[in-house]
Parts: sequence; C-alpha cells; structure tokens
Amino acid sequence: MFASIIVPMAAGLAIFLFGMKTMEWALHSWAGRYLERLLGRFTRTPARGLITATGITAVLQSSTAVTVITIGLVNAGVMRFPQTLGIILGSNIGTCLTTELVGLNLNRIALPLMLAALVFWFIVLSMPDYQFRSSSRLRSMRLLPLAILGFCCVLLGMRVMQSIAPALESMGMFSWFIEQSRRSLLWGMLAGAVLTALLHSGAVTIAIAMGLASVGAVSPALGIAIVIGANVGTCITALIASIGGTRFGVYVAWAHILLNVGGAVLFYPLIGPLEWISGLISHEPGAQLAHAQTLFNVICSIAALPLCYLPALRRIQLTGGKPA
Repeated sequence: MFASIIVPMAAGLAIFLFGMKTMEWALHSWAGRYLERLLGRFTRTPARGLITATGITAVLQSSTAVTVITIGLVNAGVMRFPQTLGIILGSNIGTCLTTELVGLNLNRIALPLMLAALVFWFIVLSMPDYQFRSSSRLRSMRLLPLAILGFCCVLLGMRVMQSIAPALESMGMFSWFIEQSRRSLLWGMLAGAVLTALLHSGAVTIAIAMGLASVGAVSPALGIAIVIGANVGTCITALIASIGGTRFGVYVAWAHILLNVGGAVLFYPLIGPLEWISGLISHEPGAQLAHAQTLFNVICSIAALPLCYLPALRRIQLTGGKPA
C-alpha cells in the first residue's frame, strides 16, 4: 500500500501543488498590481462585476485568491458589499478554465512544452535590461514561461496520481466507498467538500476526481458529485479570511457560502441530467467532469445574478455597506 498508493499519491500531489502555486504566483505577479484598480473600477454593478471577475480569475487561476482579496478590500473600506456579489459569481466561472484545459488530455505534450518553456525562460533570463524599453516588459516575458512551466507540472502531477487507480480498486475501503456512493451520491459530495477543505484547493480535488474517472476507478456521476462537493469545500478559505474583519467582510464570505451550498443543493437531484449533457459534449470521463463543473458554475452564477439586484441589498449600500 505504501509503495503503490501513498508514495505515488504524495509525489503526484506535490508536483500538482507546485505547478498550481508556480502558475498562480507567475500570473499574480504579472497582473496583481492591476487587480485592485480593476476590481474597484469595473464592479459598479453586479453584472459588470461578474464579467470582470470571470476574466481576472481566468488569468490568475485562483478563485480563492480573488475572493480573499475582495474580502480584504471590503474590510479596508475600498469597496462596498453589494459590489462584491458579482465578483463572487464571476470568480466561480473563471476558475473553470484550468479544469477545462486539463480535460483536453494534454499530458502527452506536457514534457515537450515544459522543455520549451525552460529554454525560453533561460533565454529571456540572459537578456540584459537595456534591450527593452521598460523593465516591466522584460519581467512579463520572464513570468510567461514560468506560468507555462507550472501548468505542465499540473499535467504531470495528474498523470502520477492516476497511476494509483489499480491499487485503489483492490483496496477494501475504496470498494466500500464506491458501494456506499452507489446508494447515495451524497457520499461523493461529502468526500469532495472535506478533501477540499483540508487541502484548501478545489482544483486539486477536482483533478484527483478527473484522474480517477479517466481510468474508470469512479463513475462520471460519482465524479460530478465530488466536483460539486469541492465547490462547497472552497468556502472554508473565505470564511477563515473573514475572521477578525468587519461585518461586511463576513457578509462577503457568507454570500460565497450561500452561493456554493445553494448550488450544490439545487444540482444534487440533477446530477443525472448533468452527466448526460456532459456526455454529449465529450465521451472522455475526465473531460466530462470538467464540462460538468463549468455547467454547474455558469448556471449557478447566472441564476443567482438577478438576486444581486434585490432592493434589500441596495439598502445595505445606501446605509453604509462600507466601513467608516
């Protein structure tokens, strides 16, 4: 068990997390200085906030980072609470880009792409500053190959984690979990939520589910349940970030919780139709999970958008939804 499951799982998870953090750091370093300006300027209405946050999260590849930054801006008085509602909805949509890219099964080009990124990075690293009109342009060129390198590590980490599937299938505990999940997919949602809360990363949980589904260790329906549960588990980071802040920062965290938990409750009876629609888009189980996550987040966010215009939320703004 140690050599066939724990070691490959730990190694694959380490490579995956390294890739995610490298990609997030490179992209955040590139766009982070513009983030507060963008959030403050283009979130006057919930609809504009949704569009802006979708783009920012797709670039930064971290809905958690966008949510935590938003809570910080509200606590600092830079942004009012009603402005954050569209940001929360958009961040859930933007985070789907990574899983959709992973669902394309780019594993075969991961190593060549990684080598090309390393070569490009060393070439740019050796260039002197005077060849560029500004140091920011050189910095951007140096960060791009690091982001690509991080994405390649994400793909390689998934490949390593997929290798444990045969050993998992032979384990009695895993067989018990699959059997329980056949009776109720709530087991899958619970597993996704708990694992994401422990790892503070829904992307990791979804990647594990996609890997297991790709090799037939779990059914697409169970994988979709895990994906929905992972969306619930991401709420823990926002809740922790709100501790010690203003009451409006807490409102942001609870709005995030209500959206994800409400979406999970709404979609639990619809896992079957969601599996069917995803199957029409792709016949590959891992890609089906990526499409299901995108459909889940897009539908939930669009359905919740009209609620952001309720008069009660406008009154929060008028009565000072921004600390003095």
